Amino acid sequence: MTDLDFRQDASYPVAGPQNTNLADILERVLDKGIVIAGDIKIDLLDIELLTIRLRLFVASVDTAKKAGIDWWETDPALSSHAARNALKDENRELRARLEALESGSEETSSDS
Repeated sequence: MTDLDFRQDASYPVAGPQNTNLADILERVLDKGIVIAGDIKIDLLDIELLTIRLRLFVASVDTAKKAGIDWWETDPALSSHAARNALKDENRELRARLEALESGSEETSSDS
């Protein structure tokens, strides 16, 4: 019978639990994204009084864009580019209304 030596050789490091710090965890959460969802429902005698549905998506900007979430790019309060576009749209609409009013007043003045 052969004797086996199960002692570990000191030259090979023993794999233990990996040390992760807060920065690693934050990087992973922002890279992959995390969804936190919950509902709060208040009933009284089987009558629904209040329901609050909460959805929270925490991710980096790139991860959110990959998920199809980019509302901050079109919100004029958050994006200067969107604010300029909103101002241009409003200006274009006002000019069109002014032209329509002026053309209407010219037609009525030429009729009289």
